[in-house]
Amino acid sequence: MRADVRRTHNAVTTTSSAAAAAVLAGITTVRNLGILAHVDAGKTTVTERILFLAGETHKRGEVHDGTTVTDCHPQERERGITIFAAAVSCLWDGHRINLIDTPGHVDFADEVERSLRVLDGAVAVFDAVAGVEPQSESVWRQADRHGVPRIAFVNKMDRAGADLDAAVASIRERLHPVPLAVQLPVGREGDFTGVVDLLTMRALTWDDGPGRDGLREGPVPEELRAEAEHRRRRLDEAVAGLHPAALEEYYEHTALSTATLAAALRDLTHSGEAVVVLCGSAYRNRGVEPLLAAVTAYLPSPLDVPAVRGSAMGAEGAEGVGGAEGAEGAEVERAADPAGPLTALVFKVNVTASGRLTYLRLYTGTLRKGDTVLDATTGRTERIARILRVQADSHTETDSAVAGDIVAVVGVKAARTGATLCAPGAPLVLEPPVTAEPVVTVAVEARRSVDTDRLAVALARLAEEDPSLVVRTDPETGQRVLSGLGELHLEVAVEKIRRDHNGLEVVVGRPQVAHRETVERGVTGHVHRHVKQDGGAGQFAQVVIDVAPLDGPVGAQEGGGFVFASTVTGGRVPKEYVQAVEAGCRDALAEGPLGGHPVTGLRVTLTDGATHSKDSSDLAFRTAGRTALRDAMRACRMVLLEPVVEVTVTLPQEAVGGVLGDLAARRGRVQGSDPHGATAAVTAVVPLAELFGYATALRSRTQGRGTFTTRPAGYAPAPVAAR
Repeated sequence: MRADVRRTHNAVTTTSSAAAAAVLAGITTVRNLGILAHVDAGKTTVTERILFLAGETHKRGEVHDGTTVTDCHPQERERGITIFAAAVSCLWDGHRINLIDTPGHVDFADEVERSLRVLDGAVAVFDAVAGVEPQSESVWRQADRHGVPRIAFVNKMDRAGADLDAAVASIRERLHPVPLAVQLPVGREGDFTGVVDLLTMRALTWDDGPGRDGLREGPVPEELRAEAEHRRRRLDEAVAGLHPAALEEYYEHTALSTATLAAALRDLTHSGEAVVVLCGSAYRNRGVEPLLAAVTAYLPSPLDVPAVRGSAMGAEGAEGVGGAEGAEGAEVERAADPAGPLTALVFKVNVTASGRLTYLRLYTGTLRKGDTVLDATTGRTERIARILRVQADSHTETDSAVAGDIVAVVGVKAARTGATLCAPGAPLVLEPPVTAEPVVTVAVEARRSVDTDRLAVALARLAEEDPSLVVRTDPETGQRVLSGLGELHLEVAVEKIRRDHNGLEVVVGRPQVAHRETVERGVTGHVHRHVKQDGGAGQFAQVVIDVAPLDGPVGAQEGGGFVFASTVTGGRVPKEYVQAVEAGCRDALAEGPLGGHPVTGLRVTLTDGATHSKDSSDLAFRTAGRTALRDAMRACRMVLLEPVVEVTVTLPQEAVGGVLGDLAARRGRVQGSDPHGATAAVTAVVPLAELFGYATALRSRTQGRGTFTTRPAGYAPAPVAAR
């Protein structure tokens, strides 16, 4: 009897272990990646070709025709740009690729930030003519902050002026990784037909047929053989200089085998020490298959990235809290294990007329339809009604999702972007994506008074979907005010209200920039005593503070910057009260003395204080800190700041003079002009307030041939007239 039981137990254990191993093996074939680039570099076209080659679509979608899968919102198709990050999924060579096509316009950088928070890797797309452009640099830095491994794809190799070597040089000079080109173009510009794979030393060429079978593989053309061999030697040398195992083989054989080179490239990609560079023309369907092969070969699976970290939360009866995973507030790591406790991050919310979709990245555990999960951010429980595999605006229902998956769920009623959904018995809070501060504001009101409540609902839905949109009521005028990351950002938001709420007519005011205030000259030894006696327990706190501007130019602080320090000795202000003083000072930063704008760029030092044996408390010292800093700022010399942006204008050479004069009239500081044949790229730093309506003015001055892009460049003192 016991032997039978033992055999049964061993069989069950073996089956369970085999099942777990199969699930883990499945996770190794998952790639969660984003497509990042400057606007018009070809991100969406690359995504469309990936879906077409993988068999997910039966026709190649085109941006100019409005037939793409990921640019599915009417505004995206009308404007010809990506506005909302869209998730799609496909299978390639035994791998599941979960892909997020992100916006390239700076006004929608927050969509990129939220996407990067949940991705394991990325493909950075560059224009073969322009190389690294301003927004390319911005999204690259965002990926650096999140530690996301990348490979690079130099697109539009069939354009006049396309140059792979120049694009690689711009990657090295402006982004500072070690770029490792693993391909050599076959043909130039309009005659670009394919690439030489430097790892296998084989030529890959494509015809212009509409199907998926246009790829041809063959030997390296004789006229390119010497150049290909030279580049392979340079690639071996570069990799050997970065990778110890490769160096050992190179030292012994003066060359690297294909297997060693591929393994080293994978390691260097994961560590971020180098970036693999491929090239092609997505529009002409050339170079996409090698790109997919590089995604599966070099970018990490969910098992290859570090375990996710979060803060443990106390819960009655919570498993592992206060025990195996430590006390409440302790940092906890959870690896990508389907058998572990559920941990998922909400990175996008989409509210539609048919329901609310909540997009999740599962880091650990398994999520099943009907499960009850805990929103660890709010303590509220939610029930999962449906789980959906996402294909942009279409969905396929599934019964479960495991660690490493990116899915949408139906039934979650209140979880906001950045919330952590987890197992009720093992609560954990993950760090949410950072939300950018809004810089442009407009007043919005319903044209008809009967629609006022409908407008309030519409604005609340907007803020729920996009945390970078802030809605508030102006205390002086009573108007509802909508703030965002740029003029286009707000235009899209208002148009979305009009489209999603039939019959709701909205009146929009003139855009205004969001100012800040800072300290130009501080004060020292400012004393404030807080005493309150109202018949009950009293309050007493005394603080002495110094206020000074932060070091460095104001614009370099990029709108942030508050440093608090304490030099109190002898226990005159206990440590717990020092923290309360800091909290009070942070409260005071919400409104400055010049115009009630947020305050930035200052240093506060607590130098002395006094307590009362009975009446001192956290509340008393927080109140004292808040009032002390408010009073001190009135004694300081304060400066009003306005947001400035770096503008890059691409225009014909003959129009440069007029555009430079116009930028100077807009208080712009020209940084430089870079000629590119018949065109030029002018870079200037301009106050954001001066760029409202600039697109129309630029078209007029350049006969419709000029374009411009912007990226935030911090804050600068506003002119006296604006103060």
